[in-house]
Amino acid sequence: MNQYIQSRKRKKRRLHISFPLHFFSPSCRNPPPPDFSLWPSVALIVTLQSPLQSPSNQDSKSPNLIGPSSRLQARSLTVRIATCSSTPTVLSCNQTPYPQLCTSSVGTSSGRLSFRDSAFRATMERVVRAHQLALAVDQSTMDDRAKAAWSDCLALCEDTISKLNSTCTAAGSSSREDAQTWLSAALANQETCLNGFADLGSSFPVQSSPFMANNVSESICNDLAINKASSGGAAASLGGGNRRLLSDGFPRWVSAADRKLLQSSTVKANIVVAQDGSGDYKTISEAVAASVKLRSGTSRYVIHVKAGTYKENVQITKSMKNLMMVGDGIGSTVVTGSKNVQDGSTTFQSATFAVTGDGFIAQDMTFENTAGAAKHQAVALRSGSDLSVFYRCSFKGYQDTLYVYSQRQFYRNCDIYGTVDFIFGDAAVVLQSCNIYVRRPMAGQKNTVTAQGRSDPNENTGISIHDCTVAAASDLQPVQGSFKSFLGRPWKAYSRTVVMKTSLGSLIDPAGWLEWDGNFALSTLYYGEYGNTGAGAGTGGRVKWAGYHVMTATDAAKFTVGNFISGASWIPATGVPYTSGL
Repeated sequence: MNQYIQSRKRKKRRLHISFPLHFFSPSCRNPPPPDFSLWPSVALIVTLQSPLQSPSNQDSKSPNLIGPSSRLQARSLTVRIATCSSTPTVLSCNQTPYPQLCTSSVGTSSGRLSFRDSAFRATMERVVRAHQLALAVDQSTMDDRAKAAWSDCLALCEDTISKLNSTCTAAGSSSREDAQTWLSAALANQETCLNGFADLGSSFPVQSSPFMANNVSESICNDLAINKASSGGAAASLGGGNRRLLSDGFPRWVSAADRKLLQSSTVKANIVVAQDGSGDYKTISEAVAASVKLRSGTSRYVIHVKAGTYKENVQITKSMKNLMMVGDGIGSTVVTGSKNVQDGSTTFQSATFAVTGDGFIAQDMTFENTAGAAKHQAVALRSGSDLSVFYRCSFKGYQDTLYVYSQRQFYRNCDIYGTVDFIFGDAAVVLQSCNIYVRRPMAGQKNTVTAQGRSDPNENTGISIHDCTVAAASDLQPVQGSFKSFLGRPWKAYSRTVVMKTSLGSLIDPAGWLEWDGNFALSTLYYGEYGNTGAGAGTGGRVKWAGYHVMTATDAAKFTVGNFISGASWIPATGVPYTSGL
């Protein structure tokens, strides 16, 4: 971060993608409140027909010139449409954030496609076309930093296609809530593509690239507004509905089997990693790669990582779903790396441990980035895993330690260490019963615990810190008076962070929160506090921004584990005693 599907049988037909390119502004500012109802959903299914290939360098000297047509064949995508059922209503482009774009894309559509379906189809067409054009771009004139950011954009574009696939096949109110999560993740991908070039100080004209010149972000913003309204309005913006927390403290979407794994003193592993050779593999990356070949189906697969310091950068990819990684305890099983922005990595790629595969669980492990404060952005862990859980883990770094990138995440009994923006991203995430330790920053720096990245008011994302402790780390304690520390600052226009029933140490400045850049986002953000205790918890001296709130119990209840991150489609069939979550 820069300082600064249940399917019905479908009739299929192939889409021919053809539309002009337009420049767009990636931020989604101040859209009018829509008032929509349910509409039939249409599945737009994109099949990747060949393995992912990175675009090769071409002979053209211009990075924006399209190369030979053969480049477009490196990765072909087939888009198919299928109709699902729900209740129709009338919809208007005037009710969307970008009505002119809406009208040009879907305003005149007719036939069996609904307004919502047509909007999603138009977005998919734009993203697929952007991906095709990006594969054909000549990279030979890019410097290494631009190439690194470009590589991120390609991967993120492909992830957006996957998210839109999931969105388009969603039917019913619960799946519409899921769709809001996936659309929010798609928008985060767009923002992250831009951020990569800014992180590295690249002068590459990314705004005129296929990723940014095709109205993709604006189209996603329209989809967020339409889908939110079809999911029941305001509830969708908070992750949906009256969800519940189990008596053991885990959200209900954590299955009974997984709860037993998390609570068991011994876990039967499918694979064991041990540096001394006593396991199946000596590195985590080898074990992860082997798990893809060894496992059958998508049931929970457990990797036990024995005590040791593992110096490697680990990637849990999208195909690696329902993976569980269990260590021998915080400080005993340590994964460490040192990638950072100063040395040429984007923030996105600096992560020591990066997980994208849905349903990931980590327990009793430490994730660390040892680059140090002087290297600025250096991520210990990045998670874009939907329905992921981190239990009894620690995350150590300085700036940008824990990247809660996107989708729904839950952290319980964890320790997080850092200085600047060290819990950041655009996930819908709850940190519960965690210890947040603020370290000593560099001279002249101010500590900020959070920097949430919500760029559209219809995203169902935010950071909820509940029943935690915020305290000075051992290196900050003796010099605490020399550095100011804040609960957060607004990275994006609609940044949303709440701190509830948390012990706030004396290190927290009376103002509580810090500006990002002048008046930016101060009226559009949502920062809330409820029932906090400790020397730093007083709200009398807090900022007077329009977006800051001393919350009521009713307000705070919206951000509990039960209400904020548990969509209807996550809830298991078995009944469990109800706990309010506050």
